[in-house]
Amino acid sequence: MSNTNTTEDLKFTPYTPQKDEEYMSDAQLEHFASILKKWKQQLQGDADRTKSYIQDESTAMPDINDRATQEEEFALALRTRDRERKLIRKIDKSLAEMESGDYGFCQMCGVEIGLRRLEARPTATLCIDCKTLSEMKERQTWGHA
Repeated sequence: MSNTNTTEDLKFTPYTPQKDEEYMSDAQLEHFASILKKWKQQLQGDADRTKSYIQDESTAMPDINDRATQEEEFALALRTRDRERKLIRKIDKSLAEMESGDYGFCQMCGVEIGLRRLEARPTATLCIDCKTLSEMKERQTWGHA
C-alpha cells in the first residue's frame, strides 16, 4: 500500500505566483483545491483496494500460524484505512476552509501559512512557527508525564 499521509505520489507543478498576486487568490485556491481533490480521490481508491483485499483474502485457514499472520495483516490494513479516513476528514475540512476564506492562514496567529508549506502539507492549519511551538509544548507535556 502507498504512503497516503503525504502528497509525494501526487503529480503537480509547484505554484508560481504572479508579481503582486494576492495571497490565496482564486488561482491559488484552485491550485490547492485540485491537489486536495486528487489526494482525496487517491485515498478513496486506497480504501476501496483495502476493502477488496480483506474480502478477497478472508478465507478460513486451517493452520493457526497462517491465520494469525492473516489477522495481523488485516489489522494493519484496517489501521491504515482508519488513518486514511481521518485524512479524508482533514481534506474535507480544508476544502470547507477554502469556501469560508480561512484556508492558508494560521489558526493560532492568523499569518499566511505559505504556498510551499501548503504544497508539502495541504491540510496544514498552523504556520511553521506556531507548529514548532505546538510541538515543543507537546514534547514538554509528554516529557514530564
